[in-house]
Amino acid sequence: MDRLRHLAINEEGFIFDPLTGNSFTTNRTGLFILSRLKEGKREEEILEEMEEAFEGEKGEMEKDLTDFLEQLRFHGLVGE
Repeated sequence: MDRLRHLAINEEGFIFDPLTGNSFTTNRTGLFILSRLKEGKREEEILEEMEEAFEGEKGEMEKDLTDFLEQLRFHGLVGE
């Protein structure tokens, strides 16, 4: 989680990792998840907040969260 603190994130979804020089883009859902992760929230808490903030099926939200976390892990931004 420590790497997340170093990320520069703007409200349009541009993300810059100053430790590696890599940059990424994400959508509104990704920004929502990243902000909660930076606050130290657990996966279950984030999913609950997603259900309150977004319309849609819980299963789809869970898949979106899982897929996004996989991408963050792939890029070394969060641990297992």
